[in-house]
Amino acid sequence: MPGIVQAENLGKTYGGFKALKGISFTIEERQCVGFLGHNGAGKSTTMRMLYGLSTVEEGSLHLFGQPVAPLTPPALKALLGIVPQEDNLDVELTVLENLEIYGGYFGLSRQEARQRGLELLQFMGLEDKVTATVESLSGGSKRKLVIARALLNRPKMIILDEPTTGLDPQARRQVWQKLRQLKAEGATLVLTTHYMEEAAQLCDRLLVMNEGLILAEGSPEELVKRYVRPYVIEVRVPSDQVPADFAGQVARLGGEAVYLADDLFVFCEDGDRLWRELASLGVPQHACYLRSSHLEDVFLKLTGRRGEA
Repeated sequence: MPGIVQAENLGKTYGGFKALKGISFTIEERQCVGFLGHNGAGKSTTMRMLYGLSTVEEGSLHLFGQPVAPLTPPALKALLGIVPQEDNLDVELTVLENLEIYGGYFGLSRQEARQRGLELLQFMGLEDKVTATVESLSGGSKRKLVIARALLNRPKMIILDEPTTGLDPQARRQVWQKLRQLKAEGATLVLTTHYMEEAAQLCDRLLVMNEGLILAEGSPEELVKRYVRPYVIEVRVPSDQVPADFAGQVARLGGEAVYLADDLFVFCEDGDRLWRELASLGVPQHACYLRSSHLEDVFLKLTGRRGEA
């Protein structure tokens, strides 16, 4: 069965800058798909194409079996819920009024929008904020309100561009809980995020982007197994104090020593064995940290590699 999003060789240029360099992907119904990448990797450009704020210049894009060329048609936009990076709420209106006004864009009467708004405020845990001003809300409550607004039209697919940026850990987890519930109820979620834990917690499938390309895709678990070994030792000493033959010595012990974003990582199958050998390799054990590998290691290895130790 074809996906509800099908992208083939999408390309986009701004001035002389190639933001997308021919990316292809599919999003299946009822999945949560995440796009990971540094700022400027092409994530937000891809999202803007999906919800019609950026034209499709190269390649093809289909939503729900319908072509998007060059912009997303209004009939398809009505099937989407959009959570932008910024909290673009109307500060002159109350919480409920923000939802009532927004409902008019989808042809809802004031009464219908009010009823739907009250239901969504309860769903998002904002039922006690109905008459509150937007300015009085915490950052977490504002983000929940933006998500509630995106659900007014009962969308089939919800696009979330960095949905929890700037939130404290408790507020972030509250948003995660609501997003899981939406997915359990049948929604398709597409999100961008800088938080590796968020990607691992929410996403069925991830696409790792860098410089306008998709470098890898798969489930969080698949990506960790494919690109890094089970254990990693973070070596926290200045690079000029690392022995010149350190990488070679590590390799002879079955490990791999690489600099990722200017930090030295040793990936290995047997963490305990390499941990015991650190002193003999010329690196003090007290300056190192042994742990299981995770998704952030994959991201750094794909997008932040500097070279061998």
